[in-house]
Amino acid sequence: MECPTKLYYSGKKEYADQSRQDPFLAALADGGFQVGALARCYFPGGHMIGQLDDQAALTETARLLRQENVMLYEPAFLYENLFVRVDILVKENGCLRLYEVKSKSWNPVQGQPFTGKKGNLTAAWKPYLYDVAFQAYVVGKAMPGYVLEPFLMFVDKNAECPTDGLNQKFRIKRVSGRKAEVQIINLTQEDLSVSLLAAVPVEKYVSMIMSGYGTKDFDPLGFEGTLRYFSKFYGRDERITPVPGGKCEKCQFKCSEEDEETSLKSGFKECWKETFGWEDQDFKDPLVLDLWDYRKKDSAISERKLVLADLDEKDIGMKDNGNDGRPGLSRTKRQFLQIEKAKTGDFSPFIDRENLGREMGRWHFPLHFIDFETAMVPIPFNAGKHPYETIAFQFSHHVVEEDGSVRHAGEFLLADPGVFPNYMFIRKLRAELGNDEGTIFCYSHYENTVLNAIHRQMQQDGGQPEDSDDLLAFIESISHSSSGNERLWQGTRDMVDLLDMVKRYYYNPSTNGSNSIKYVLPAVLQSSECLQRKYSKPVYGAEGGIFSMNFKNKRWIEKKNGSVADPYSLLPEMFADISSEEMQRLMSGEDESAIRHGGEAMTAYARLQYEEMEDFERGAIVKALLQYCELDTLAMVMLYEAWREEVS
Repeated sequence: MECPTKLYYSGKKEYADQSRQDPFLAALADGGFQVGALARCYFPGGHMIGQLDDQAALTETARLLRQENVMLYEPAFLYENLFVRVDILVKENGCLRLYEVKSKSWNPVQGQPFTGKKGNLTAAWKPYLYDVAFQAYVVGKAMPGYVLEPFLMFVDKNAECPTDGLNQKFRIKRVSGRKAEVQIINLTQEDLSVSLLAAVPVEKYVSMIMSGYGTKDFDPLGFEGTLRYFSKFYGRDERITPVPGGKCEKCQFKCSEEDEETSLKSGFKECWKETFGWEDQDFKDPLVLDLWDYRKKDSAISERKLVLADLDEKDIGMKDNGNDGRPGLSRTKRQFLQIEKAKTGDFSPFIDRENLGREMGRWHFPLHFIDFETAMVPIPFNAGKHPYETIAFQFSHHVVEEDGSVRHAGEFLLADPGVFPNYMFIRKLRAELGNDEGTIFCYSHYENTVLNAIHRQMQQDGGQPEDSDDLLAFIESISHSSSGNERLWQGTRDMVDLLDMVKRYYYNPSTNGSNSIKYVLPAVLQSSECLQRKYSKPVYGAEGGIFSMNFKNKRWIEKKNGSVADPYSLLPEMFADISSEEMQRLMSGEDESAIRHGGEAMTAYARLQYEEMEDFERGAIVKALLQYCELDTLAMVMLYEAWREEVS
């Protein structure tokens, strides 16, 4: 539904697919396995259709459905060439109740937000409603004559966990592919006395979708006609004519540099070549898709303004006062700067030295750079906790002294299964930051959001720690209150957001419009001679060099085809120190490399929580997490060092 042309590229190994990841790990990270197993606990006595083979699953489903009343887990249904596996199906007294289980959170206080003020389906909920509508359609056609009642089951974010340790009663073991065995250990009736899931009836919305009311997504063929249209092209292995637009920005079928070296095809390029008659060289110029925070990409592409050089001030609606009175670039001025540099072929970084220098002059040494890693689990660790509360399990901390010396000053990682880490996290952070009045830095407002979440948890916790007043005061000293917090504060050492400073004072064309530290860091290293001189030597973690807790004699500058390699690509492999014999004992199908993104860190934490693994594997994951988080704060230090060189 997001792009029918993707049907052609999906699953083809010859095409690059940036979303291609281990489906087992994806489901593990978002809690899908645990939520699915918990849902079945609320429907006891059912039959699991465990066959992986489609035909075998269909046969077993049909056999069990001969019973007058029956409950099935993961039954299979086929109508023409449409096939589904339903999470839970209850057949009772001539009625089929279909439950599609999702790990998404649900707030019952907000009612049912599936439609907007005009009665149209809301964009945020369409994927879930379309999913259950498709399943209901196939089951209804395969089982005519029954009353069909579809439900979506979500995680109730307002529910309170009834017992301690419930989280750890669901252990995961991979079987194959996306499949996993969920071992439920010593579950009690008290554990199930409060439902953490909410079954939401959606028959009304499924009927709307099938009739075409509330959405135009299925025009002009209608719901059933659209399914036949999609399945016809997919069955013939033919590509549906592409209709490029702003959606192409997030197309997963783009080639990275590594993909091109392995001769993988780009579905994105094939679509644009077919639509616009482009050749390979046309993709070398920055595209309109690359323009930062541009909200008119659909209209620009429809007018065939495909590259940044095609845009002008009128296209972005230039405003002089779009920065809330603060110094630096406004949103539209930053966009126009990106356009101008693309038009002139200027790849030099822009630095507002005057305003940047003025702001840096207000900072107090020693400078502290911190980064958090967090997770949100659907099944809480402790009684009284809510699903999807923030869990802060790791931080890294770098310090820069006034003389320019750098050191990795501290770190925290608590990923022991079933242990709620947040209060220990804050104690350790206070020990790291509470000994001076130095300026504290984060990258994005997320660290502030996490501190606010822990602040609320501590106030609401019936079993508050004895030092809660001191911990709350510390949080308030280094952050500011955000929405949802009853108390208002502005810390005397409120963290400085380096991302905000990048947006206002710094733009590097090599970032291709992204402000993520993962893109900003390689761009800064490429343009900064002082950083190249310093970090091209193995000084990081060296005796007499820069102190590191997790690296030894590390060289962060390596060049590839004349360009500085992304430092995140230089992280050691997660299992580099494990023998080949031990590697064979790891779960089949794993393709673990270094942890290089926050999502991978969250997945690694989920593995440490739920998977059955041996000590050597657990140790390898812990080591990789520590190295990844340390690089995040070192990246912030490098950005500061480059700016200091520019304004001094």
